[in-house]
Order: sequence, then structure tokens, then C-alpha cells
Amino acid sequence: MLDKKAFWKSGHKPSLFSSFLYFDISFMIWILMGPLIVVIASDYPMDAAQKAKLVALPILGGSVLRLVLGFMTDHIGPKRTGQIGMLVTMIPLIWGWKFVDSLTELHFVALLLGVAGASFAAALPLASRWYPPQYQGLAMGIAGAGNSGTVLTTLFANRLAQHFGGWEAVFGLALIPIAVVFVIFTIFAKESPNQPAPKKLSEYAQVLKQKDAWLFCLLYSVTFGGFVGMSNYLTIFFNTQYGLSAIQAADFTTICVIAGSFFRPVGGWLSDKLGGIRVLMSLYVGAGVMLASISLLPPLYAVSTLLFLGMMCLGAGNGAVFQLVPQRFGKEIGIMTGIVGAAGGVGGYFLPLILGSLYQSTGSYTPGFLILSSIALLSMLMLAFIQKEWKRTWIGSGGKAKIDSSATIAAKS
Repeated sequence: MLDKKAFWKSGHKPSLFSSFLYFDISFMIWILMGPLIVVIASDYPMDAAQKAKLVALPILGGSVLRLVLGFMTDHIGPKRTGQIGMLVTMIPLIWGWKFVDSLTELHFVALLLGVAGASFAAALPLASRWYPPQYQGLAMGIAGAGNSGTVLTTLFANRLAQHFGGWEAVFGLALIPIAVVFVIFTIFAKESPNQPAPKKLSEYAQVLKQKDAWLFCLLYSVTFGGFVGMSNYLTIFFNTQYGLSAIQAADFTTICVIAGSFFRPVGGWLSDKLGGIRVLMSLYVGAGVMLASISLLPPLYAVSTLLFLGMMCLGAGNGAVFQLVPQRFGKEIGIMTGIVGAAGGVGGYFLPLILGSLYQSTGSYTPGFLILSSIALLSMLMLAFIQKEWKRTWIGSGGKAKIDSSATIAAKS
């Protein structure tokens, strides 16, 4: 049983909570474009495909920059990397607040918001390195709870835009919390004396030569990509399909985001109990069925329920994937966390493009949701096919011995 008193004495509480605050505020800023897109479109008219592209760009930026910040964390430390990350994040906020004059400039702002999405590459190692193995799960759970920052954006961004006279004001207001967190982070966060040796680029290349690394990237691009892509796009969907106001559409999105955020640990826990492959296959089926049902475009109350359950499956799927990763890549888990996490962001980039482009060409969301459903079900079939080889090789040859370390990783992206 976990000794909570021993946990609090074992690490560095100021660094742990500084990590949480940095992660939370950064995630809040990362998806700023998603809820605000309905309001932004009143100033810069866009078709469905253009809206989808704009909300997808921060996800793409976060995916690419995650590897950059991860490399920086290895070489200059997580604290300095986090400080640089927050300072750079202020650039698109200032730009969006005062200096945007065209849709093209908005695209650059959206891409730069990806710096905030890459924050976990610094925030999570800062917390993790202070705690011994037996307390990694709790430490990473506290720091990783910063995923809840997405809820703050969907709940408050459009309300602030309405109250303060425009979406630009929200970008300006977002500077306040990140500036406060920057000061707190600078004062209280401290580098752990236990810094691992920096990873070499050749080590990343060696891992990518293995087929299983690419398979995990595909699996996570569906679960995490589905979660973050939906988080950014659902406000557009509710506004376009059901005629909800910007605030109402974002409120419905908030409900779905909560499901995806809070069921991630459940997926990891169930995987420990029942087996990661079995749980992940079930979650892919659940997500596929929900997405196929959404393609029928039922009444609002029904589609919101289906989306809640679908996001629940995707969120839990994130935990299930990272329950499996350390069993296969126990020695390379740090590298694999970065690679697989980046792949998840790539999946999140394509999801809005699929929904927006198909809506633009067909006038309906049905084809887009059917394609997303097919991707989830194909992922289940792929997993069913490869599980025999996995069970014959790494799971059957000691993989289960590493299962206790999976809780650490389940919170890491």
C-alpha cells in the first residue's frame, strides 16, 4: 500500500506542483484555437476545410516540437527548457492579441501555439526525476493531471471573448496566468540531482528500426490523436451541425473533454488487471461503434452522449497503450515516450482535416465519422493480428515482469 507520508518526503514538492502548473496552463493555451474558432470565423470568414486546418495546426506544432523540447530537456535540463517554452509561448499570445491582420498570420499563431502543447516534454521529467521508482506513478499522476487545462479553455474561452469584446482579448488574458506560472516555476522548480545521461540522436534511430515502435505509434495516433483532435474540433461540429452558439458548443465540448481526460488512468488500471491488449482491443471496438453511431447524426442529446462515451474509450485507450509500451521497450522507455507521444499528435492533426474536408466536399459529417470509425476498428483488427507474435516473443518472455513500471508511463503524454 502506498505510504503517502513517505511519498511527500521522498521528492521535491515545489518542483512537483510547479510541473503541474506549467503543464496545466500550457494545455489550456494549446487548444485555444479550438473553442475560439467559431468566434474567430466571424472576423475571418472560413469554409469548413479552412476552419479544420486552423484548429489542427497547434496539434501539428505540438507534435513536432515535443521532440525538440525533449532533446532540450536531455541537454540543458527540464527547468531551463520549461522556462524557454513558456517565454516562447507568450509570442503567439501577444501576436494574436495585438498584431494579427490576416488569416495567414493566424496560421502562424496557431502553429506557434504548439510550443505549449510540447510542454510535457519538460514538465513531466522535472517531476519524475525527483521521485524513486515506487512513487513514480503518483508523482506522474499529479504532474500529468495538467491535461485538465483543456477543460479550462473549452469552459471559459468563449465566455471571456463575449465579455471582453472579442477573441483577441482572450489571447491577451492568457498572458496573465502563464506569466504568473513562469514566476512560480522560476522560483520554486528545481533540477533534480539525478539527471540521466543525454540521449543521442543515434539512439532514436536505433529504436525506429524496430517494427514494434511503428506499431505503437499507429496505435497511439488513434487514441491520443482521436482525443486531442476531437477536443479541438468538436466546438465546430456542435456549432455547424446543431446551430449552437459559440459558448453552448464549447460547453458540450467540455463535457466530452472531461470524459477523455479523466478516463485515461482507468485505462491503465484496467490494463493492469485484465491485460493491455485485451483492454485496448475492447476500447477500439467501443470507439468504433460510437463513431459509427455518431455518423447517423442523431438528435443533440443522443450525439453528445455518444461522443462522451467515445471520448471515454479514447482516453482510456491512451492509458492502455502506455501500459503496453514499457513491456516491450523497458530499456528505451524514455525515447519511446517521446516518439509515441509525437505520433499521437500527428493523429490529432489529421482528425480535424478529415472531418472538415469531407464536410466541405459532401455537406455532411457522416462520411468523416464513418472513416474515423473504420480507423478505430482497423486498429482493433491490427492488434488482434499482431498480438499472437507479441505473446510469443516479448510478453511471453518476461514482459509481465515490467508491468509495475507501466503506471509511471501511463501519465507521461
